[in-house]
Amino acid sequence: MRGSGDAKHIRGITDPGDNGSGGRNDACGYERLDRLILLMKAKFSVWIPLALAIAALTQIQAQSPEPVTTAADAPIFKNLSELKWDKILPDLGESSPEICFLHIDPKTHATALLIRTSKAIHVRKHWHTANESHTIISGKAVLACEGKRVELSPGGFNYMPARRVHEAWLPVNSLTFITVDGAWDVNWVEGPPTASDLNK
Repeated sequence: MRGSGDAKHIRGITDPGDNGSGGRNDACGYERLDRLILLMKAKFSVWIPLALAIAALTQIQAQSPEPVTTAADAPIFKNLSELKWDKILPDLGESSPEICFLHIDPKTHATALLIRTSKAIHVRKHWHTANESHTIISGKAVLACEGKRVELSPGGFNYMPARRVHEAWLPVNSLTFITVDGAWDVNWVEGPPTASDLNK
């Protein structure tokens, strides 16, 4: 049997009154263990919330529905041969320029359209409530506004601010792409074109 003095060193625990080297070694061991535990706690305090956040984000993304496309904002693809045209000046019959509305925004009423001519015509002075832009696709058009008169070739561009009075001379078989950032309207200053404005 072990003597009573051996009880001081059971499982590495040293009597505080013992001045032997075993007490110092055990004290250092406990200090290192405490530091390791604190370090592990610090790491877990950072990684656990991060892991939870990633898991929550993954769940939200998995539950997010796909965007719904309505008929109003669906993509549009049309060739020129598929477009529907209307007479702008019915009184001119077959000589009237024709218009095709490509797209009208249901909320803002911003409009994209095409205008084509079967005969040359002088489009008399007029203005629009919304800002307007012209891009010439075929033919050479002449536009005039505030004393400026410019000929635009295919690919030529013009921007016309809202309510700015302007006029145009369109050649035979011309095609012009037009956008307005509001509802499309035409306000004639001297009345609409007549047969006397054809072939000019």
